[in-house]
Amino acid sequence: MAIPALMIAGYAVAQHVRVLPDPAKKEVNILIDGKPFTAYLYPDSLEKPVLYPLRAASGKTVTRGFPLQPRPGERVDHPHHVGMWLNYESVNGLDFWNNSYAIPADRKSHYGWIRHQAILQAKSGDQGLLVVSAHWTNQAGDVLLKEKTSFTFSGDEHDRVIDRITTLTAVVPVAFKDVKDGMLGIRVARQLEIPSSEKEQFVDDKGNITEVAASNDPSVNGTYLTSEGKTGNDAWATRGRWCMLYGKMDGETESIAVFDHPRNPGYPTYWHARGYGLFAANPLGQAVFSNGKLSMNLHLEPGQSVTFRYRVLIHNGTAPLSVATLNHVADDFAGSAR
Repeated sequence: MAIPALMIAGYAVAQHVRVLPDPAKKEVNILIDGKPFTAYLYPDSLEKPVLYPLRAASGKTVTRGFPLQPRPGERVDHPHHVGMWLNYESVNGLDFWNNSYAIPADRKSHYGWIRHQAILQAKSGDQGLLVVSAHWTNQAGDVLLKEKTSFTFSGDEHDRVIDRITTLTAVVPVAFKDVKDGMLGIRVARQLEIPSSEKEQFVDDKGNITEVAASNDPSVNGTYLTSEGKTGNDAWATRGRWCMLYGKMDGETESIAVFDHPRNPGYPTYWHARGYGLFAANPLGQAVFSNGKLSMNLHLEPGQSVTFRYRVLIHNGTAPLSVATLNHVADDFAGSAR
């Protein structure tokens, strides 16, 4: 059950959530208090379903526009970073994470696809519920994993909340190799990046290099805080039960907090939290994040399942969410998610 932070404290009233499937456009629109919040998109042009964009209660869009709706001045690196998604870099050797329109046709066989199958449930109310199924496949369409995901949406005057619970069931023997890129990802708006004066290079497991320019935009002012007190770029490759990214957007503070769940594999997760705007939780990439001290190669036999549970809280206000509130929300999530 997704409960906004202020509702937990007893200070706010839940706003009505509408879940509106549009099969013709291959999307499901989510409105809270009559205002657009996000949409579940599953067109054939995308290599995976995504929630895009994510908006705060203020109406501000806290995710990057590129590549679907580019905005002036934002970064155009990593075209596979679209809104909010869940996938992984190495599943039976196939890269689901980095797949995008930018991969040449003669390289596509090295990448995996997540194909939406059906909307199983769509319900409006004080909480909105969307349940979907999908297949994780290779280029030929052979199914490796069957996915069932439930999204619970809620909100109040200042908060927007998504609980995502995803169960993956193996159709064939499946190996999730211990790698860097996974599992739940969000690519945030330009203002929420961490300021940087240096150009950076990032290399994936196939040797592909992505350059990220320095952020000399004065509107860039974001920073991270984890449950263990790590801040800024020091949050990357550390563990914690929650991580928050926050910054000013047009004079107001927007916070995005992601909460891990005690029943998830690898709890507490490592935070693949980059200053250039990638905000991800990867519980399986332990070798990279621990400098080889730990490892976690997850294997599933046919019929076996694994479930990943995450809560995402977007808060609009005059200041970031307090540590006490974040811990309260984390406790609530730990006690309520299936």
